[in-house]
Amino acid sequence: MDWRKEWKPLVLIVALFLGFFYLPVGAERFDRAIMEALYLAKWYAREHVLLCLVPAFFIAGAIGVFVSQASVMKYLGARANKVLAYGVASISGTVLAVCSCTVLPLFAGIYNMGAGIGPATAFLYSGPAINVLAIILTARVLGLELGIARAVGAVLFSVVIGLCMHFIFRKEELAKASAQAAMPDPEVSRPLWQNTAWFASMVAILVFANWGKPAVASGLWQTIYSLKWTITSICALIFSLMLIGWFHMDWLKVLLASAAVVILAFVFPTEPMIPFAAGAIGLSAITSTDHGEMGEWFSATWGFAKQILPLLLFGVLIAGVLLGRPGQEGFIPSTWISRSVGGNSLWANFFASIVGAFMYFATLTEVPILQGLIGSGMGKGPALALLLAGPALSLPSMLVIRSIMGTKKTVVFVSLVVIMATITGMIYG
Repeated sequence: MDWRKEWKPLVLIVALFLGFFYLPVGAERFDRAIMEALYLAKWYAREHVLLCLVPAFFIAGAIGVFVSQASVMKYLGARANKVLAYGVASISGTVLAVCSCTVLPLFAGIYNMGAGIGPATAFLYSGPAINVLAIILTARVLGLELGIARAVGAVLFSVVIGLCMHFIFRKEELAKASAQAAMPDPEVSRPLWQNTAWFASMVAILVFANWGKPAVASGLWQTIYSLKWTITSICALIFSLMLIGWFHMDWLKVLLASAAVVILAFVFPTEPMIPFAAGAIGLSAITSTDHGEMGEWFSATWGFAKQILPLLLFGVLIAGVLLGRPGQEGFIPSTWISRSVGGNSLWANFFASIVGAFMYFATLTEVPILQGLIGSGMGKGPALALLLAGPALSLPSMLVIRSIMGTKKTVVFVSLVVIMATITGMIYG
């Protein structure tokens, strides 16, 4: 036997054996970390997969099928006008109130369609970071000063990170730009305004279905929150009518799928996820059996789901083991984190950026977590560093980003976010 070829399998087998042999089952911290991972995965599956990721997968699939490559390259490609490209990418988060995981299918959609690395990563950062609801909540709970600093920092971050990515990988971008010769406008089966309105209806469903409960139970945000499912239902009805009128879907199939949703909404009035799931299943059924562009749409959507969802769930499990759920401990003691983010030292800002980058924050949950950390002595600089690094990154999202644009680009992107968050925290503190 040639051991020069067999040493890798041998090392792997021995490592797995030793890992299981010395597995600290029964140790309180280890058992709690495993339970936290399972609790976090369960919470993530209930709160994010159905309401956030499923609509995002359909939107990403629609980008790949119904948005022409020429259009993507015109506005976000390597040859696009830089002011327009980075302007569009950097303000996208004001519309998409999504977390670092939900933005991934959308990022994959535009990146695979030919968007430049600069505008694409600017969009990837801005999607979860420049969230109007989160910024307003930050200002209300943590103070106007920190809210403004977060808003300004997030907008500048998205542009600077995109420009840095473009500069670092400029040789690849130049090659991409030369390959992206001027493409003729493709033949279209419907006007641009119809496609735009259809996409807007899907984005509206995503946004309003995930509208979070505001900190103060009054005002406009509370009114929208109380009507979120009514608004989502209206958007879904408009979406269905568009499918019939503009995309020539069989009206009987759409009617049957819609009727199932309505019936379940009346049967389970306090469980909105049940009719929402029925709507997703019905849409999948009527599109997957179509042999035209609707079938292509489902195939693209399913492709993104297969690529992204397993990595996200695996990443959530690992994040749960290490850091636990918000407010709970994983394998790493929370006291270590609290002690390491006091004051405004370089280490405190860097550590806050690292923790923020690897920990998973659902939309808006970073604010109460920071409120508790600030109460425990966290400095203002590290607080801002965590706000700028946390919502835009997480361990699950890193795994997916690597599968989309490779290890090298992912390492550079994560490093840029951590370094800039650290520097900004130092200056602000």
